[in-house]
Amino acid sequence: MTYISSRLSAVKPSASMAASMAAKALRATGVDVIDLGLGEPDFPTPPHIVEAAFAAARAGDTLYTAAAGTPALREAVAAKFRRENGLDYTADDIVVANGAKQIIFNALMATLEPGDEVILPAPYFVSYPEMVKLLGGVPVIVECPETTGFRLTPDLLEAAITPRTRWLFLNMPGNPSGAVFSEADLKALGEVLSRHPHVLVLSDEIYEHIIFDGRAFVSFGRACPELKARTLIVNGVAKSYAMTGWRVGYAAGPVPLVKAMSTIQSQSVTSVCSIAQAAAVAALNGPQDDVARFRVAFERRRDLVVEGISKVEGLSLPPPEGAFYAYIGCAGLLGRKTPDGVVLEDDTAVAHYLLNKGGVSSVPGAAYGLSPYFRISTATADAVLVDAVGRIAAAIGELE
Repeated sequence: MTYISSRLSAVKPSASMAASMAAKALRATGVDVIDLGLGEPDFPTPPHIVEAAFAAARAGDTLYTAAAGTPALREAVAAKFRRENGLDYTADDIVVANGAKQIIFNALMATLEPGDEVILPAPYFVSYPEMVKLLGGVPVIVECPETTGFRLTPDLLEAAITPRTRWLFLNMPGNPSGAVFSEADLKALGEVLSRHPHVLVLSDEIYEHIIFDGRAFVSFGRACPELKARTLIVNGVAKSYAMTGWRVGYAAGPVPLVKAMSTIQSQSVTSVCSIAQAAAVAALNGPQDDVARFRVAFERRRDLVVEGISKVEGLSLPPPEGAFYAYIGCAGLLGRKTPDGVVLEDDTAVAHYLLNKGGVSSVPGAAYGLSPYFRISTATADAVLVDAVGRIAAAIGELE
């Protein structure tokens, strides 16, 4: 008897989660492993946010909320978009979900017909293609090589659009590459999209506050206001406020789409935890000092890793422009042999070797649609990162 539906046949589990689970399994056997597979800040959630959650619970704010989110949170999100991004949205344009991933899942569920295409610039976040496939769509992978700064170009976009294209996904700063689009970059993409009115745009801006070297973040919505009627801006509190476990994501977009996503929410999870929503209000409306402090720490950690990797023969790492990952090129390792005589044929083999020989968990570039690379998270303590880079260098030093 078959219990599993056919739609799951082409869907893979999260590669970053799988890497983390492999690291945990080794740890359980007594092996010393540094887990850099999952990307989440190592800082505690700021105290004023935690206190807001306590206050909400004590006040009895423990009931179901509106499927789209509490009025207070949707107003806070709208105010955030006006204040930080120059975007004019009202609470009616906002929907809240259990993390940005559920926002994206709901958007695809609300819009995809079987066979609809979704353009995914690679390297992409590992869950994008799997969600598209799960909901009957067809991922269209557009490789954006290191020579383009891992950024989608107008020519690449134009070549990928077909009559079946339903969505273009953008992620900035990008996971795993850290690539940031300038306002000019986005306007150039907008010019292409203006010629194809059937294409919707999902701009995943979850890492907007984690941006380096004095760069200014520009939302796709701000750069291309003429496309507002077919743009969904996705964000959340997880990365900027060290709130990954609170599971609060949000989006702003056209009212018909937002209402459809809210309907899906009402028939799936009902709503987001009321206490977590109260915490998110405090995050968005409260002091932002911790956001700036986190960013400084992430940039310092980025610099540590870039400097360390630059000294390792066979690896390359252009300085990430944002987010908290290092997408490390490993073309110089392919074809080399491990001490056990195994040939490193691809980045999956490299990641496997670094885990078992170096005790460092990473995610192979194949999971992000662009090889040969591997991704490590830099969202951990400076000393841990120095140790991890040293382990990577030592393991590579043993290759033939």
